[in-house]
Amino acid sequence: MAAEVSAPKKIYDPDPDYSEEARKAKYQGTCVLYVIVGSDGRPREHPCLTGRSAWDWMRKQSKPSRHGVFEPATKDGKPVSVAINIEVSFHLY
Repeated sequence: MAAEVSAPKKIYDPDPDYSEEARKAKYQGTCVLYVIVGSDGRPREHPCLTGRSAWDWMRKQSKPSRHGVFEPATKDGKPVSVAINIEVSFHLY
């Protein structure tokens, strides 16, 4: 019987930053990032990445916590790396 892998859990989720140009142009939308969440809970860049601003936002998220942005996924009770899709929504309020 194969061991199940638990999904990583987000533990820090700030609003993304807007550039002044994007704010003036009133750009809004959602970017989907395909990233690897490491066994330390930190997101890693992936070659299929879309949305540079979204990736910069993701990288900033990992700084406040020494454990990263996520509680890592586990397999047999041990932290493991997994690939996930993360939606980053950019909305003007």
